[in-house]
Amino acid sequence: MAINNTNSALPTKKFKWALLSLATAGCLILILPVVFIFQIKQWQEKQTYGVAKQFPVTVDPKNKTIKENEIVNAYLNSPGSPLQASAFNTALTLINIYKWTAITLSNIPIYQNLALAGSDRLVVITPGLRKEEVATSFAKVLSWNNADKTNFIVTKNGSSLPLIEGSFSPEIYLVNLGDTPETVQNLINKRFTEDVLSHYGTSTAEIIPLNVTLTIASLIERETIGTEDMRMISGIIWNRIFKDMNLQIDATLQYAKANGKSTTTWWPKVLPKDKYIKSPYNTYMNSGLPPAPIANPSVAAILAALNPIKTSCLFYFHDRRGGFHCSDTYAEHVKQLKKYYGQGK
Repeated sequence: MAINNTNSALPTKKFKWALLSLATAGCLILILPVVFIFQIKQWQEKQTYGVAKQFPVTVDPKNKTIKENEIVNAYLNSPGSPLQASAFNTALTLINIYKWTAITLSNIPIYQNLALAGSDRLVVITPGLRKEEVATSFAKVLSWNNADKTNFIVTKNGSSLPLIEGSFSPEIYLVNLGDTPETVQNLINKRFTEDVLSHYGTSTAEIIPLNVTLTIASLIERETIGTEDMRMISGIIWNRIFKDMNLQIDATLQYAKANGKSTTTWWPKVLPKDKYIKSPYNTYMNSGLPPAPIANPSVAAILAALNPIKTSCLFYFHDRRGGFHCSDTYAEHVKQLKKYYGQGK
């Protein structure tokens, strides 16, 4: 009686296809970071920030006005605007998955031990981080110790830029094993010059000093979800400044609380008692802006700080689903809070 071997051969074929698929996936995983690093190098070489347009500005702090400008609005709403085409915009999900996968793979020990990896490493600085968080991001990739991290965030004599909070531009940075804090400082300074200073003209600085813009932009960055609400929240912040009202921004309490070293996180949960923290960064107790930025803002947040939406709102909040709500009066604000959060808010 003949034996049919057709069925017995199927597992072998399936195994071969599975093995081939795994091998192909493995090759793609190995080459993905190399390709992405090459793209980063090509992109950096083609930057022409020096001849780019200056940041527009439609707020006038001296006269306490916000001037609507159709040309500026059209630019900020266009696909090429940083407000619409941010590197971290959720609309670019597939591209971001590709980026984050390449970055993650490039920094795992197994990949780093391969000759293919070379000495290139990728470090992602997302918008809204404190300088200490930025230092930690580089330290993890470059194996810095605590002294290196401290040196990185301390301004050196002769430095081209003061490395204060607010000037560590969010970006995907290409670094090399063995890079010192001073080397990365220069890299950060170069990026900040290209991303911000080359766009910040003398006429803009005369209207709004750079530190003021960075401070407001840092507040916007910490108070928004994505980029959609940035200009509206900017308008509300400016309205409060114009009326000499306390800003009452929770993110400043988080910054002040973390500075006190009484917490294990840089952005701790805000409690009612935190409104009485003695700190120049406490915008519940102190009027006006905090003395310096509380985080490092994106170009999108900087543009929003310079070009707020003209609104009558003075209060705002995000609901549990991320929806944005604002109101003209505190009574209406409380009514809205009760609607979305109930009596316990």
